[in-house]
Amino acid sequence: MTAHQELPELDPVIHAQARLRVVAALNTLGDGDELAFPALKELLGMTAGNLSVHLSKLEDAGYVRITKTHRGRTPVTYVSLTKRGRLAFEEYTKAIRALLDASGGIT
Repeated sequence: MTAHQELPELDPVIHAQARLRVVAALNTLGDGDELAFPALKELLGMTAGNLSVHLSKLEDAGYVRITKTHRGRTPVTYVSLTKRGRLAFEEYTKAIRALLDASGGIT
């Protein structure tokens, strides 16, 4: 890395560990696919309250879509990654790779 190269900026919304895990998990779904809130909570091993807080931040950034509906009389909440969220995650992973490459890494 030369003195003139700048290190990449990391998206602060995604960079928080819990939100990174949420976005990474949702990124494995196909476009338009969604995951029920309890399944995401179990997959990530998070409490409902903690997951809700992080999903709110991701939703405010336009990275996830929260859909509340009913299955019969039971309320169900689905979570999906938006196109903007997929792009943000792609840019984040590129920035992490560039940061690691710039550091020289361990050979």
